[in-house]
Amino acid sequence: MPPGALAQVLCHLPIMEDENLLIGCNSFADAGVYRVRDDLALVQTLDFFTPVVDDPYLFGQIAAANALSDVYAMGAQPRLVMNIVCYPSKTLGIEALAKIMQGGAHKVLEAGALIVGGHSVEDNEPKYGLSVTGFVHPEQLITNDGAQVGDAVVLTKPLGSGLVLTAVKAELAAAGELEAAVQTMTALNKEAAAVMNEIGVSAATDITGFGLLGHARELALASGAALELSFGRIPLLPGALRAAEMGLVPGGAYANRDYVADGLKVAGEAVGERELDVLCDPQTSGGLLITVPATKEAKLLQTLAARGVPAALIGRVTAGPAGQITVLP
Repeated sequence: MPPGALAQVLCHLPIMEDENLLIGCNSFADAGVYRVRDDLALVQTLDFFTPVVDDPYLFGQIAAANALSDVYAMGAQPRLVMNIVCYPSKTLGIEALAKIMQGGAHKVLEAGALIVGGHSVEDNEPKYGLSVTGFVHPEQLITNDGAQVGDAVVLTKPLGSGLVLTAVKAELAAAGELEAAVQTMTALNKEAAAVMNEIGVSAATDITGFGLLGHARELALASGAALELSFGRIPLLPGALRAAEMGLVPGGAYANRDYVADGLKVAGEAVGERELDVLCDPQTSGGLLITVPATKEAKLLQTLAARGVPAALIGRVTAGPAGQITVLP
């Protein structure tokens, strides 16, 4: 659902208040957080969607990695998982569903979590995902509202999965592009989260359906700050720019453009429509967007690289109007 439409729905819900509810649905947070004792809080999230690739096992892996990402973005460790299944068993049979769930279980085990149940319904279109409960010490919780002016902005995965998958559907992707996208989408944000906890960061969020600019705007609004991002520093998946040039842009990218339009500034002619399409491209199981004090910037990047995380410094937090995103060449 587009971010603007979702906000219109949430505003009609009653406000949930409890002294132990650290983060609820009245924020831009990635998950809800409830304190159960002074040294333990539960982080809860869920996510599911229709297949993004033809291979059912890979789809299961991607969907699971995507759902687990919200917990990692908050510096928490996934512990308990429940499967969410919508599936047309009468027309597709159960063999493909078994492979989907096997793929999901593979990623859950890699995360060190446990599948403890789930729920399934008969549906006309397959959908799969997870409800995830993670654990975190309340004092170690990482949110998206703590970015400080002068912080470095770091991204831990390349952009462009939506564009590449659209090119694949149109049978216009080049050799190796789908494989690169799948490798990125199936990669857990586990190591990136561990490094955030080790180094200490100001704020973080994960990049999924609202695209880099949409999630960056939410982080900036929540933090009361602005961001400057350099397009030339942002890592891209092979074929992402080419897909944008061909007009193979997912529909969600246009909704994301509308969402960020009021707070978006573009500096320089080098950033045009195709670059903005990439920045608004809806991501599936994207990376973490992290802000970190300048004094820790080098250490964060070095440690991420040592752990095999392909992170890049892509910008800075600035003192501009809250929520403003300036895109530089």
